[in-house]
Amino acid sequence: MSSIRADRDAMQYDVVIVGAGPAGLSAAIRLKQLGAENNREISVCILEKGSEVGAHILSGAVIDPLALNELIPDWREKGAPIHTPVTDDEFWTLTETGATKIPHWTLPKLMSNEGNYIVSLGRVCKWMGEQAEALGVEIYPGFAAAEVLYSQVGDAGAVIGVATGDMGVGKDGERKSEFQPGMELHAKYTLFAEGVRGSLSQELMKKFNLRDGVDPQKYGMGIKELWQVEPSKHKPGLVMHSQGWPLDSSTGGGSFLYHLTNENKDTLVAVGFVIHLSYENPWLSPFDEFQRFKLHPHIKPLFEGGKRLVYGARAINEGGLQSVPKLSFAGGALIGCSAGFVNLPRIKGSHNAMKTGMLAAEAAFDAVKAERQHDELHAYNDGWKKSWVFSDLYKVRNVKPGLKWGMALGTLHGGIHMWMNDLGMGKLVGWTLRHGKADNEYLKPADQMPQIAYPKPDGVITFDKLSSVFLSNTNHEEDQSVHLQLRDASIPVKHNLARYAGPESRYCPAGVYEFVATDGGSQKLQINAQNCVHCKTCDIKDPLQNIHWVVPEGGGGPVYSVM
Repeated sequence: MSSIRADRDAMQYDVVIVGAGPAGLSAAIRLKQLGAENNREISVCILEKGSEVGAHILSGAVIDPLALNELIPDWREKGAPIHTPVTDDEFWTLTETGATKIPHWTLPKLMSNEGNYIVSLGRVCKWMGEQAEALGVEIYPGFAAAEVLYSQVGDAGAVIGVATGDMGVGKDGERKSEFQPGMELHAKYTLFAEGVRGSLSQELMKKFNLRDGVDPQKYGMGIKELWQVEPSKHKPGLVMHSQGWPLDSSTGGGSFLYHLTNENKDTLVAVGFVIHLSYENPWLSPFDEFQRFKLHPHIKPLFEGGKRLVYGARAINEGGLQSVPKLSFAGGALIGCSAGFVNLPRIKGSHNAMKTGMLAAEAAFDAVKAERQHDELHAYNDGWKKSWVFSDLYKVRNVKPGLKWGMALGTLHGGIHMWMNDLGMGKLVGWTLRHGKADNEYLKPADQMPQIAYPKPDGVITFDKLSSVFLSNTNHEEDQSVHLQLRDASIPVKHNLARYAGPESRYCPAGVYEFVATDGGSQKLQINAQNCVHCKTCDIKDPLQNIHWVVPEGGGGPVYSVM
C-alpha cells in the first residue's frame, strides 16, 4: 500500500469524513442515525483543519432549512442557534450615486427567502458538531487531512483513508525539535467535505478523472464583514441584495446585507460582496471593490455609528449543474462544496451540501452493512440525480453562463428561465448553456485594461487588508512549511508581473502576495503565508495555475467564531 509510513500510528473506522462543515456533519449524523435505526454499530470520525468546529465556516448566510428539517426535525427543541426568520426581501440596482428598488413581484419565486433564516453558519455548524458527538461521532478539530492514502501504487489504487499532516516541520522542510508525525486514519469509505477547492478533492478529481465530460467549475470571491449597528437602523429579518455599482457591466457580482440577531438581541448586520472570478481586468481588487461599495450613499448611513466586528473571505462554487463532477470513486466520495452544489441566484448552498452529505451517508451505510469496503458508491452518484438537489440546480442551470452577455442581459435571461419554471413551463427551456473557459483564463494584459483608483481607507467605514485580517483571528505558526506553493518560482515575476502587473497582489483579500524590490533593483514575490484566510482565490485565479494551495498545519487559519 502506498503512502503508509512506519512512523505514523493508524486508527481504523468504518467511515472517515474530511471536514466539519454542513456536508460533513450531516453525513456523520445521518450515519449514526442509520446505525441506531438498524441496531448496528458504525464508527465515524471527522477531521477538521480549523481550530474548532465552525472556525473556517464563512457564509452569508441565509439558509433554507429544507435539509435540516429532514436531518433533525426537532432542531428548534434542541436549541439550534437559528433565531432570525427572513421577514423582508429587497433587491436594488445601484449606480454611482443612485439606487433603484426592484419591485418584489417581478422577481421569480425561486428568489424569495420566505421560510428561510438568517444565521451565523459557523455557530450552526458548532451546534451540529455537538449533535454529532452526542450520537458517538469522533471529531478531531485542529487536524488537517493532508494526504490521501491508496491501496496500491498506480491508477488502480482505491482510497483507504487519509493522513493528517506532520507537525513541527520548519520553512526549510527540516524537522524541528517538536516534530510529531501525522496520524493515519483508515476507513472502509472516506467522504471528502473540504469545501471549495479542497486540495485533496482536486487530487481525487485528477486521479479518478471525475471531471471528464463536465464544464470547468466557476467561482466567485466572497468577502464579508459582521457589524453591530445602531439599534435605530436595525431591521431584524431584512434581506437586501444589490447589483451594479461599483462593478461595470462586464464584471459579475453583487452585494448582500442581512439584518440578524442572536440570543443576546445584538443588532447585527452581515454585509458582503461577491465578485465572479471570471473578471478580465488585472487591476481589479475584490477587497477594494467591497470597501468602495460601503461608501455608496444608499449603504453608508447604515454603518455610521456602528462597529465592525469580524472580517473574512472565501471562494464560492458558482458552476452549478454543468460543473458538478462525478461524485463517487473507489473507496470514497465528494460531498458538499468539494463538488459544488451552490444555487447561484439563490446564493445558497448549505441545504444542498447537507443533503448530499446525507445521501452519501446512506450509500456508505448500506455498503458497510453489506460487508463491502473500498469499492465505488454508485448508489450515491446515481441517487443525487433523483433528489431535490438536482432539481434545485436544474431550474437555474442557465443563470451563470448567461452572464457572459453582461450583467443586465444575463440577469434578464436567467430571470425569464426561472419564471418559466415557476409557471410550470420549465420543459420549454430545453437547452443548457455551457461555461466555456476556466476563471484563470480571463485576465487581459494590464496595458490593455484601465487602471482603477480606489479611495484611501478612512478607518471608519472602509479599512485596509491588514487591519481586516486581524479581525479574522487568523494565525499560523510562522516557522512551518509554506502551504502556498509555487510550481515554478520564476513565473510570478517573468509572467504575472510582466504581463498582468502582478494580479496576485490584488485578488488576494489578505495581503498574502506582495511584490518587493530586491537589493539588485529587480522585483520578487514575497508570500506572507501567515496572513492566509484560506479563501483559495489564488489557487483559482492565478493565470498559469502556478500557485498550489495545500493545507497548513492543523489549527491554523481564521477563527470565524460568529460568522
